[in-house]
Amino acid sequence: MTIASVVLAAGMGTRMKSRTPKMLHKLLGKPLVYYSLSNVVSISSLPPVVVVGHGSDEVTQVVKNMYGDGVQFALQAEQSGTGHAVMSSEPLLAGKSDLVLVTFADMPMLRKETVSSIIGFHQRTGNTLTMTSVVGEVPRGFGRVIRDSAGKLTAIVEDADATPEQKNVREYNVSVYCFVAAWLWDNLKKIQPSPKGEYYITDLVGMAAEQNLRLDSFVLDDPSEGLGINTRVDLADCEVALRRRVIRQWMLDGVTFLDPDSCTVESDVTIGQDTIILPNTHLRGSTRIGEECQIGPDTTLVDTTVGNNCMITYCVAEKASLGNHVSMGPYSHLRKGAILGDRVHLGNFGEVKDSKLAEDVKMGHFSYIGDATIGKNVNIGAGTITCNFDGKKKHHTEIGENTFIGSDTMLVAPLNIGKNAKTGAGSVVVDDVPDNTLVYGVPAKPKVRKD
Repeated sequence: MTIASVVLAAGMGTRMKSRTPKMLHKLLGKPLVYYSLSNVVSISSLPPVVVVGHGSDEVTQVVKNMYGDGVQFALQAEQSGTGHAVMSSEPLLAGKSDLVLVTFADMPMLRKETVSSIIGFHQRTGNTLTMTSVVGEVPRGFGRVIRDSAGKLTAIVEDADATPEQKNVREYNVSVYCFVAAWLWDNLKKIQPSPKGEYYITDLVGMAAEQNLRLDSFVLDDPSEGLGINTRVDLADCEVALRRRVIRQWMLDGVTFLDPDSCTVESDVTIGQDTIILPNTHLRGSTRIGEECQIGPDTTLVDTTVGNNCMITYCVAEKASLGNHVSMGPYSHLRKGAILGDRVHLGNFGEVKDSKLAEDVKMGHFSYIGDATIGKNVNIGAGTITCNFDGKKKHHTEIGENTFIGSDTMLVAPLNIGKNAKTGAGSVVVDDVPDNTLVYGVPAKPKVRKD
């Protein structure tokens, strides 16, 4: 069967009280709309249709940046209810699929595996309409699933419209639907407007029941998958739930978290086996961590690659790369373009930007290396600064292998220091230094041999 997908992302999101469209608020580093789309792009036979409305230009651009031409867009110019939103997709999908899956972009907890199970359930049962529900004790404003004495699904009643008896029902509508496509497109236009002039997709359940068609609800095993987001409180609740889900899976895959509730691991992060993550550690973006590392506590890594057997303590790294057996911290900072080779040691209050430190470089403390290439086995003394910016342009510093940079040395770029060279403590180096040469002073000069 061919499957079409509609993701509803047009709502105003007024309860978020934000200038940012609700679908673009971040959850574990990704916009909300990402999660619903990631569930359906590989399932759909056709490019999924995202129905946009409020903030349509912003939402469309973000989705295009993520999925390119793999997604279609339908504009719901006036937000006249969920049924009206699905109607907006009809010109793109009518007559092109056997089934239509409808999901909401503010439901990030739903798993891809669950979506596949919903479709499989719909096909096995021969339903005309399959909805999705949860059974629990916390309604969160969800509509109630109404069944007759035989347990047959008859209607969905919105929370605001429910009678006291109906409010006692503990099966709630999750707002994920699978339809026989031809029936959906034929019956959408039959929905009657509410007193507010809105067309609700939930009315299709009652219509299918009245037509005595086969329909049922797929009840989610995990009620947390039914969590939706209307307020920033909901957003925070989902952030906690999703963080726990991701970290739990990493623990099952062989990673130790000493205090998982204090940590963040975003969805694109990877972590090697037998790595230990200490409290208050946050791994973001496309960070990659190797095996048998110890990361944290109080460490943030963003889009950073870490090799095997590394120890990073009380540090921040952004768009950086570390080899194997690297030690950092406490209180080191790697900025964009920092590359540390194997066995590099970066001590407290060291900062590196757009620089490569080769194997076995030691940079103990209180130093800044920017726009530089440092050769193997170089020692960088405390207080060393590469003076790389002249007020207009950045300039490069090159330091050869086995060189010793004395404490409190100022390296005024552009500068080339040869192999096996040395600088005395407190030197200001403004001229290139040949191999095997000691310079010192202000400005630094070679040591003069006295016969």
